[in-house]
Amino acid sequence: MHEEVLLDVERYRVALAAIVHLNDIDPGDAATFEGRKKEGKAELPRLTHRLRELQALLYAENKHKLLIVIQAIDTGGKDGTIRHVFTGVNPQGVEVVSFKSPTAQELSHDYPWRIHQHTPATGQIVIFNRSHYEEVRPTR
Repeated sequence: MHEEVLLDVERYRVALAAIVHLNDIDPGDAATFEGRKKEGKAELPRLTHRLRELQALLYAENKHKLLIVIQAIDTGGKDGTIRHVFTGVNPQGVEVVSFKSPTAQELSHDYPWRIHQHTPATGQIVIFNRSHYEEVRPTR
């Protein structure tokens, strides 16, 4: 398809200390891909190969890190997306984190502590299976 699919990443980059409003992000965003599911499946092997190359560069440079947050309702395809998209990457450089009920240790700290334990180190990719913000409720 189009190489732009991989190059149009600036709009997803979050600057250090920037405030992100999840309501401002379109959940239907498909980047620059304009094809249908069939075309997407056909494109997946090439994109997986390119992702593997980019992961190797990320690891070798050891300057940047990547946090991916996948949010959907139950049975919304989060696990399948992770499995299909990240099948070809080096598992040593990727961690998938799912935020379940907090453990006793997590409850003994402030809320962000449990999230910070899983943020990516330089050269690494971390995928949050569901947003860690899902459980944040406003106090009254």
